[in-house]
Amino acid sequence: MSQELILDNRLDSAKTTAWWLYVIHGVSFVFSLGAFSIIPLILNYLQRPGTEGTFVHSHHTWMIRSFWWYVVWIVVGAVFFMTFIGIPVAWLIWVCAWLWKAYRLIVGISRINRNEAAPV
Repeated sequence: MSQELILDNRLDSAKTTAWWLYVIHGVSFVFSLGAFSIIPLILNYLQRPGTEGTFVHSHHTWMIRSFWWYVVWIVVGAVFFMTFIGIPVAWLIWVCAWLWKAYRLIVGISRINRNEAAPV
């Protein structure tokens, strides 16, 4: 027995927009370590209300939370970096934050491709 998912045009458009926002977040993440992710973040905030009640809403929330937690860990690493003893800890925090953010982007884009909600 096969199961078919039918998307309306509005939902399909919202899904495509969220997919592209994942791509932009990813490109910014790779080339600027997330410094230019503020642009897709603003678009996430603008697009999220229009997706209320759909699985796409969770993806916008997922990207927004990923961005802000990544910023928190980058700042924590910067605080550690200010001391000579804390420099190795700072690098560890930054590497872990980078891997965590990469994981969140990969999970998000793979789930949106399968029409699944993000695990928020």
